[in-house]
Amino acid sequence: MRDRVSLETVSVSLPFGIGSMSWKVDTTQKKAAWSLYVELVTRIAVQPLALDQGLVREAMNSLYSLFGTTREVLKAAGPDVGASRDSVGGIAIAVLNNGLRPFLSKWHPLLQAWEARRPVGVSPKEHEQGWSEEATARRELEALRVGLKEYAHALATIAGVEE
Repeated sequence: MRDRVSLETVSVSLPFGIGSMSWKVDTTQKKAAWSLYVELVTRIAVQPLALDQGLVREAMNSLYSLFGTTREVLKAAGPDVGASRDSVGGIAIAVLNNGLRPFLSKWHPLLQAWEARRPVGVSPKEHEQGWSEEATARRELEALRVGLKEYAHALATIAGVEE
């Protein structure tokens, strides 16, 4: 016999063209949302990256690692976390595919090609600052960060925690 599951209705707005939705979440979805929230808000990728601070490369590495982390959280949560549009699993997959993947597919190879040209004796920071695309990449990273903050807020709502 299955344990009684406490259902609570939540409504969230999501970035990256995913839209808004409402549905009843259960304990499994809440726990998965909490795990994804913690992973997301503790990364450099959701913190503002001022022009004179950090590296675009580090932010990209942090973003890329969210794919593996999300997979692990969803696998551990099992099928009850869902894969439909109105489930934590479906939302997480949509954020990866509609938000992170397009950004990384565009910028990773461009930055990688520039990094391969770094002369000996030039620091990664100095070399990245000499990249003609750095300012554009940072602007797009900031736009992505805003969307990821919205995603983090939705996860907090689903998990039932205050931000």
